[in-house]
Amino acid sequence: MIQHVLLHALEDSAKMLPFLFAAYLLIEFIERRQGERIERALAGGGRWGFAMGALLGCAPQCGFSAMAANFYGSRVISLGALMAVFIATSDEAVPLLLAVPERWGDLAVLLAFKVVLGAAVGAALDLLLRRRLPDSMRGGYTGHADEVDCHEHHEEKQSLVWAAAVHTVNIFLWVLALSVVIGLVIEGVGEENFTGFLTGLGFIQPLFAALLGLVPNCASSVLLTQLYLSGAIGFSSVTAGLCANAGVGLLVLFRANPSLKQNLFITVLLWAVGAGCGMLLMLLGF
Repeated sequence: MIQHVLLHALEDSAKMLPFLFAAYLLIEFIERRQGERIERALAGGGRWGFAMGALLGCAPQCGFSAMAANFYGSRVISLGALMAVFIATSDEAVPLLLAVPERWGDLAVLLAFKVVLGAAVGAALDLLLRRRLPDSMRGGYTGHADEVDCHEHHEEKQSLVWAAAVHTVNIFLWVLALSVVIGLVIEGVGEENFTGFLTGLGFIQPLFAALLGLVPNCASSVLLTQLYLSGAIGFSSVTAGLCANAGVGLLVLFRANPSLKQNLFITVLLWAVGAGCGMLLMLLGF
């Protein structure tokens, strides 16, 4: 059984490699050529940073949510801008879905939905609820963003191709490991029982997915995407999980922002937005 699961997981994962490598080549190119421009655009957004945050947040950059968390802790961007970035961020889901051409349509819908949702939540926090939320809870931007320089300059020691290859191998190993785990679980409890458990969650499946999305590690977005690609969870649940998933952004937030109250509020709000939109999509039949 173990040999069968390993071979099956290796075969399925290996099919992704060419597309995954191409995706990370594009991501590395964007990071190196446009990274500073993206940071300046977000930092210069001021009170309207939520709109820029929603658009830039969906860019497939691994450290973008971490950078936004640092900006928020330094009062460069607002709470709405931070939430817009967190909601729009999909971490490793973008390259994984890019690696499966038949899912490109799903990826386009997912990113469009996350951008609209991020902008809407950001606008609500910065425009509609700005005076209702106490300063101790809201935090973030209080002055002019151009007064603070939070950009960290990194020496690019690796070539673009080598960096993309390293990232590809890293995520490939994650995909392979999680595929083996999922395969062993399915073989152990039975495919019908496994899918039956997830399907049996019914209306609360998006709540479970959103909770999983809060894990500040690329493994959570990889696992959510793999469960979706295997048919174990639906579009509504993977959307819920990825809307709540900010990569390592939450981890950096707790390190960069001294207010525990604000950090806990943002975490709960992120889960509530992800779970809420997932349940709404499920009600609509997605």
